[in-house]
Amino acid sequence: MQWTRRQILRTLPAAAVAPAILGCEGKGTPVVRPPKDGRSTILARLAARATQDGAGANLHRVFPGPDLQHLDPFVLFDDFDVTEPAGFPEHPHRGFEAFTYMIAGSFHHRDNLGNDSEIGPGGTQRFNSGAGARHSEMPGPSKSNRGMQLWVNLAAADKSMAPEYEGIAGRDMPVVERDGLRIRTVAGAQSPVRLRTQVEILDVEMLADAGFAREVAPGHSAALYVLDGTIELLGEPVLTRSAVVLGAGAAELTGSAGARILWLTGRPHGQPIRQRGPFVD
Repeated sequence: MQWTRRQILRTLPAAAVAPAILGCEGKGTPVVRPPKDGRSTILARLAARATQDGAGANLHRVFPGPDLQHLDPFVLFDDFDVTEPAGFPEHPHRGFEAFTYMIAGSFHHRDNLGNDSEIGPGGTQRFNSGAGARHSEMPGPSKSNRGMQLWVNLAAADKSMAPEYEGIAGRDMPVVERDGLRIRTVAGAQSPVRLRTQVEILDVEMLADAGFAREVAPGHSAALYVLDGTIELLGEPVLTRSAVVLGAGAAELTGSAGARILWLTGRPHGQPIRQRGPFVD
């Protein structure tokens, strides 16, 4: 099914097509202007790699990997699906925010700050490790406990701050259904999530043949990840568990019922990302 740009934009609520908020770019971060036609471009393609981490936890890692180390301000991007008894027993972190978004099942977070929290589908967990903290993340009893975890780097001035945790239930996250789309604002202007870096994360599910459009602001990092199905982005197919890194400009895609994507943008800090296992200096 072919959609024109005008048709795509008309199908979406205003919040879904507004450009990302543009702030000051981080020092040393190049400002990439959109091409003259205003369209985004695909800068890189990534295939998520099946691997294990923690205690036998299965996941697909988008980055870091051989094709992309980091995407400032993002340090790590995992698509996990973990079942008992595997998981992530207590371990240390420092220098970044570990952000988890659940798609199916549940995950249980405990930390040395005294937090003990379990979230289900649509819920989020934000663990700001700051100057240093320990936590565990273990799956619920479901046969599938699938979610996304991002490590978002902290600005240099925040790396010595006290650690903090926030869990938000799926029922408290904004969801819009319209014209064949279900759009969950995981992080961004309408979301209760408050990361310390300017980040937007949208979970876009195709309920029927539909189109979706979004702007990548100049100077911002952007990636699109296909959770399920296949979509056509800027005239090119993108398959399940594949990601593309996008340049500035308008990104337009179409998909059939059952396709589901994560839209991810962030304002770079413009500082070196020095990852040493669970620590980001």
